[in-house]
Amino acid sequence: MKPSALTLPLLLLGGTAAAAPTHEQQMMGAARQVSEARMRADVARLVGFGTRHTLSSQTDPKRGIGASVRWAEGELKALGLQTMQTCDTVTGRRVPAPTRVCNAVGIQRGTERPNDVVIITGHIDSRVSDVMDSTSDAPGANDDGSGTAAVLEAARALAGRKFAGTIVYGVLSGEEQGLLGGKILSDYARAQGWNVVANLNNDIIGNSCGSDGVCDNKTVRVFSEGPRWQGRDALAAAQRSLGGENDSPSRNISRFLDRLAERLPDIGLDVRQVWRNDRFGRGGDHTEFLNAGFPAVRFSVAVENYNQQHQDLRVEKGVQFGDTLDKMDFPYLAKVTRLNVAALMAIANAPPPPAPVAEGAVSTDTTVTWAPITGSPAYMVHWRRTDENNWTKGSNAVADIIKVTERPATGAAANPNQPSNNASMGRVPDGSMKQSVLKGVRVDDWVFGVSSVSKDGWESPVASAVPGGAFKPFVAPEQK
Repeated sequence: MKPSALTLPLLLLGGTAAAAPTHEQQMMGAARQVSEARMRADVARLVGFGTRHTLSSQTDPKRGIGASVRWAEGELKALGLQTMQTCDTVTGRRVPAPTRVCNAVGIQRGTERPNDVVIITGHIDSRVSDVMDSTSDAPGANDDGSGTAAVLEAARALAGRKFAGTIVYGVLSGEEQGLLGGKILSDYARAQGWNVVANLNNDIIGNSCGSDGVCDNKTVRVFSEGPRWQGRDALAAAQRSLGGENDSPSRNISRFLDRLAERLPDIGLDVRQVWRNDRFGRGGDHTEFLNAGFPAVRFSVAVENYNQQHQDLRVEKGVQFGDTLDKMDFPYLAKVTRLNVAALMAIANAPPPPAPVAEGAVSTDTTVTWAPITGSPAYMVHWRRTDENNWTKGSNAVADIIKVTERPATGAAANPNQPSNNASMGRVPDGSMKQSVLKGVRVDDWVFGVSSVSKDGWESPVASAVPGGAFKPFVAPEQK
């Protein structure tokens, strides 16, 4: 029997797969720390602030956005995390006067690759029917007390553990006024020079029955963009020639989460990949991370209850409106949070994905080439038919991995951790390279990708060998 992708690197490095708990066991061990009771208490506490509207009081100690953000920061600080508030003064269509908007952020520094970062977010602000009403009670239990509770509970489950990469816990403000908190944190990440591998945004993840009575507590939707938005104009011609319409980094994060849920059946949740950036005509904070060039996806419930969202508290013709605690499903919220915890753990433990390039036009073979990644002694080459949704082929045997060879440099040495964005345009960057030749596999009929594997077997998401497939902000060659 062939060894699995998880045991493979241990075999390559002379280790013993049975010497330690499997990755699935480790992830479930962390996921089981998630407490429904604590999250219910968190949402009740958030509702207790009365309103968390972005334009509400920032100084009242008990009511408004300021009190709620300070509370969230305190919860993160109590876990021993480095905490801060990332803030900016903004104006806009929904912010008529200059207003300071602040996020509560906790940072769990990686032990080996502190600049490689995975970010979990949820927004703390709330609203009622009138988006400019900053005084009426706006409980915001599910939208997005649920996401805020998931961020805090993920931190509780993981804060005592060590990871090679960094995890950032972001409680964001200003979402309802124009994705303000998402932009503030993504701008901060860019200013810090973080290599953001993924943003997992959680927005409306705490109910399982819709306003029409349809219920589904076994599915979570994950939204992801197709062609990457950032750099789209420069990428368009290359994508038309070489592909990439369905292979943005965010789409591969979605595939990674789908596979992760399958590997962890004890969570009891299936991922429904929805191949658009967000719900039809709507948006969330992950969009600002995408605008900055960072891979990002949105978690949301399988079935939305529109009577809960953006509604004044009232009863009309016997129907209750308003985003209240009693309409939530906390066992379901716990499942979604457990999947987030497992994903954070997996991504923080694995090296970041490489930036592969596929070549093989008018050839019966395909050559996949990439720059090496620090902390990755092994790689997995994946491929799938162009009309398949998930990766179906892969180098999951020792013999296949050994076929990855060094390719001599063709010019000035390149920094292996900063591969040229020429790779995204279909040209191989200079420098010492890794290479895998797939004999008898024609490049025309398949999409190819590569994942990095850590010394202890943690595998990254797959990066597709297409224009724009690299898990880094795209920079057009002429902009360098």
